[in-house]
Amino acid sequence: MCLTTGSRKAYAGAAPVTRASGRSISITHRKVKNDRLAAAGFLWAFVAATHAEPARQHYHRRRDHGDRHPAALRSLFNRLLGCLHHCLVTGQRYDPAKALAARQVTAAA
Repeated sequence: MCLTTGSRKAYAGAAPVTRASGRSISITHRKVKNDRLAAAGFLWAFVAATHAEPARQHYHRRRDHGDRHPAALRSLFNRLLGCLHHCLVTGQRYDPAKALAARQVTAAA
């Protein structure tokens, strides 16, 4: 069974739920998820944000963006799950500086 990164994130409860209808859009957290995996991920993100500088920077970027503590940790958990999926698929080792580096926004010419 081959899971995509999106399905792994949804199963763990890290991926947001987006509902759009007409002019309104709602983005919320998942209520239906694997609770044990979500709790482990919450702790993983908390410890990473406490002890790893790239994770701490990502957490503070989300907080500065306006996210509250649980939402910022969910965002970090989502990012860490994406990194884990990439490492599992490609067989590469985890490099926090490369994985959690701030994404560069480039203007299209």
